[in-house]
Amino acid sequence: MNVDGAARRRPGVREFLVAPAKTLLRPALRWYVRPLLDAQRDFNDVTLKLIDDLHGQLLAAIDERRVEELEERVLRLERVQRTPAPAGTQAPNLAVPSVPLDYFTFEARMRGSRSDIRARQRVYLADFERQEPVLDIGCGRGEFLSLLREAGIDARGVDRDADMVAFCRSEGLSVEHADALAYLERVANGSLGGVFAAQLVEHLPTSALVRLLELSAAKVRPGGTVVLETLNPLSLGTLKNYFADLTHAQPLVPETLVLLVRQAGFAKTELRFLNEPPEEERLRAVELPAERAFDDARIALAANMSRLNEILFGPQDYALVAHR
Repeated sequence: MNVDGAARRRPGVREFLVAPAKTLLRPALRWYVRPLLDAQRDFNDVTLKLIDDLHGQLLAAIDERRVEELEERVLRLERVQRTPAPAGTQAPNLAVPSVPLDYFTFEARMRGSRSDIRARQRVYLADFERQEPVLDIGCGRGEFLSLLREAGIDARGVDRDADMVAFCRSEGLSVEHADALAYLERVANGSLGGVFAAQLVEHLPTSALVRLLELSAAKVRPGGTVVLETLNPLSLGTLKNYFADLTHAQPLVPETLVLLVRQAGFAKTELRFLNEPPEEERLRAVELPAERAFDDARIALAANMSRLNEILFGPQDYALVAHR
């Protein structure tokens, strides 16, 4: 007996028999397992590289958006310094209360870049062919005015924000710093071929909106065109964008705006729903087994899914096109 601790166990018959087997099997097992380990290692490498690439693309997209916003801010500062600011810091407007908000920066962040807005508004160019001159009410950074200029269509704009006006003027656009209602009051009746107002009417209280429509009907000649673009409140997903802007007064259901436009004196109206959200943001179809027993359920599910997408993730905007 080992007095210093437990007795050392002597190898038994089992160990003598198993040890040679292990010696023989180990190379075989190594030959079998190694390809699996190599395959797993390769898979891990590819997965990590893919994750790294996706992460890099995400950072690049975020950085690109931040760079665009920064460039717009710098461009704004440079051009405002070169261009004399309109008299006064803000055009008087009793219909729309002033909000202590840098709206130029707000619009750059929340609404999108100028290139994005130009791409969305390009669809309206055909409505104003041979409808000169065109007045862009609440012209903002002048995206649509620049499109009209490139198309050879005579146009001018009006905006109550001094920064927006200075920016447009630095682009060589004809824009006046004024309240839209006061400006329209001074325009001769029947002297306009068209009026364009994008993302404006939802900012106006009811009395100001009604007056804007009445003035537009009076100032546009017979056969002229008025285009009003606004957020689509029939799509619940759009309400996030609506409530994000503190200057919004009320969402406008399409039928309500149609009624107001017709009461203002426009004979023909057309509704267009625009700017579908990305497909990845919409509800996805659910696959059911192909057996005939599931036919009724498949039809009902598809109809319900389509209806839910229409209510939750429908077009983000709509345009009301009216003719005198």
